[in-house]
Amino acid sequence: METYKWQAFKDQLIANPNLDLQFQYAENQWVDQSYHITEIKQAPITSVDCGGKMNSWTEIIVQLWEPGVKQQERAMKVHKALSIIELVEKSLPLNPNGIVKIEFGNSQFDTRQMFPGEFTLDGENLIVDLRPDAVQCKAIGRGGSCGTTEGGEECCAPAGKPMKNLVVEAACCTPGSGCC
Repeated sequence: METYKWQAFKDQLIANPNLDLQFQYAENQWVDQSYHITEIKQAPITSVDCGGKMNSWTEIIVQLWEPGVKQQERAMKVHKALSIIELVEKSLPLNPNGIVKIEFGNSQFDTRQMFPGEFTLDGENLIVDLRPDAVQCKAIGRGGSCGTTEGGEECCAPAGKPMKNLVVEAACCTPGSGCC
C-alpha cells in the first residue's frame, strides 16, 4: 500500500481549506462529525528486523477523538485542521517525509493507527479513506527470507546468510512455527 508522507498529506489539506474534513475508517463507518484532533505526534522509529538489518523512519500520527456527547452537526473544516497543524508545528517541526498515520477508536472500533488512503471530494466534504496497517517482513521485501529451520532452510536471514542456532518446531513462517 502506498503511504502518504506528511508534506503530501498537508498539501491535500491546503488545496481544500473550505471543505468539511471527514474520515471513513471502515466501509460505511465514519468518525463522528464532532471529532477533535487531540494530538499530533512525531515518532522516530529505529528497529532491527529479523534479518539483522537496522531500519529507521519517522511517523507523524494524527489522533482523532469522538466526544461522548455530539457537539456539532458538521465536521471540522479543513482550515481548522490546518490551524491545529500550524500550532503544533510552531513547537514541533514535523518531518515532511514522515509517514502519516491516523489514530482513532471508539466504542465500536478498537483504537488503532491507520494509513490515510484515497482523498475524495464529495460536495462540501474532503473525505479521507483510512486503511489498516499491516505486519510485514522486511527481510522478504529485500529479497531475503523469513532464520533457519532444522533442515537448514533460511527463515528471516539475509539471502545467503542463514541465522545460526535458531530452533524452529514447524514449517517456516507459519503461525505458531516459532519463526520470527
